[in-house]
Amino acid sequence: MKRRRNKDAIEKRTLEVDDELRGPVLPADVLPQGEDWHPRTVAWWDTWRRSAQAQEFTDTDWDFLLDTALMHHTMWAKARWEFAAELRLRAAKFGATPEDRMRLRLTVQTAGDQSKESAAGPSDVAARRRNLHIAG
Repeated sequence: MKRRRNKDAIEKRTLEVDDELRGPVLPADVLPQGEDWHPRTVAWWDTWRRSAQAQEFTDTDWDFLLDTALMHHTMWAKARWEFAAELRLRAAKFGATPEDRMRLRLTVQTAGDQSKESAAGPSDVAARRRNLHIAG
C-alpha cells in the first residue's frame, strides 16, 4: 500500500537584506528614439537590484526582468494599464509581495527582524504561552 508523503520537495529559504546593488543598470539603448526610462521604472528597477532576492538572480533572470521593465516603462510612460496584469504575474515569479514569497517558500529577513528575534528570547515566548493558557 502506497502512502502519501506530505514532505515538500522545495525547502524554505531565508535571504537577508544587505542593500547591496546587484545586476546591470537599465540599458539606454533599448528604448525607441532615444527615449529615457520613466522615473517610476528606474525606481522599480533599483528596488529589484537592492532586493534580497537579487542575491540569487542569474543572467537569464535579469534578462527576463529587463523585458518586464520595458512593460513597466510602457505602462507608466504611455498610460498603457493593460500591461499591469502581466507585470504582476512576472514580478510574482521573483517574490514581489509577501504572498508571492510565501508561495515560493522564501523569507526575506532584515537586520531589524534579527534583533527582534534575539530580543524576544525563548523565555519571552514561554511567558506569552503561559499567559495565553491562563487567559483562555
